[in-house]
Amino acid sequence: MPNDAHLLFTDHVGRFYARQYGFPPMAGRLLGYLFVCDPPQQSIDELGEALLASRSAITGAVKLLESYGMARRRRTAGERMDRVSVNPDSRQPQNFDAALHQEHAALFREGLTLLADAPPERRAPLEEMVALAEFLAERLPRLVDEWQAHRDELRTSGRLPTPRDQPPRSPGPTGPEPTPRKRRSS
Repeated sequence: MPNDAHLLFTDHVGRFYARQYGFPPMAGRLLGYLFVCDPPQQSIDELGEALLASRSAITGAVKLLESYGMARRRRTAGERMDRVSVNPDSRQPQNFDAALHQEHAALFREGLTLLADAPPERRAPLEEMVALAEFLAERLPRLVDEWQAHRDELRTSGRLPTPRDQPPRSPGPTGPEPTPRKRRSS
């Protein structure tokens, strides 16, 4: 059973993810709890009991976190229930997928075609958004590579532990495979 400090942290994460990313509060609370719960893999029923939430609320939050690659379900041989945990791959920088920003640039260029005959001041906001999206699409892959090299140095020196269920990554010039991100429609 979580203690008060765990639940306070869980609530803080829930509010942050609701405010910054539009997550339902339960999804943010669940994410926060998954970071601090012991054991780190929990059943839906255990999560519901710890967070004082219904099974359906927890299941919906798990589905949302799975769709963002932030949580995963696993079933141990012989068990009849899934166990939910933080996805170790989700510890990669969020929103660092260059393809997302390339898609933004294409979307804003589409808007510019609608304003082809408009005065420059009318086109300026979209042109700036295209420039920003293209800038981020170009620079983010290098930034991810730099982060991973830095993280690997921290792990090698012992200043950052390697997650138990993830082998150490060898330093290299390549970044992570792009992770498809899904947004739930309201």
